[in-house]
Amino acid sequence: MRAVVQRVSEASVSIGGQVVGACGRGYVVLLGVGAGDTEAEVERLWSKIAKLRIFPDGEHHTGAALADVDGEVLIVSQFTLYADCRKGNRPSFIAAGAPDESKRLYELFVKRAQQDVGHVACGEFGADMQVSLVNDGPFTICLDTEELARPRN
Repeated sequence: MRAVVQRVSEASVSIGGQVVGACGRGYVVLLGVGAGDTEAEVERLWSKIAKLRIFPDGEHHTGAALADVDGEVLIVSQFTLYADCRKGNRPSFIAAGAPDESKRLYELFVKRAQQDVGHVACGEFGADMQVSLVNDGPFTICLDTEELARPRN
């Protein structure tokens, strides 16, 4: 499972010109599900995102977590995080999860986030969406559950 986490002051996702989800100060999480991902990756990834200390806390530029600032979250499915561009110029998405299982895990990720965060909005799985955001910092982090599971040397 992969995520691009952007600290934002506000964000929204639209489908066909209609806003379907929005958040204020917090995170936009672009979420990709890979082939072979399970519920364990949902928990591993959300636990890391929820505890990231990337908000200013008065003393440090990055001392506060999402809960410390009463942050909000907008989660958008994005299978293109699994693009493989090593061969040719047209990306391959063979490493992305199958649509039905990816949708199930995406929805599970949203539910898991809702357990910790008061305001969680999302896009629509598989839809053609337009995401608007004001990146705060800018601050953007890329996470991959395969790397999170590896011991640090």
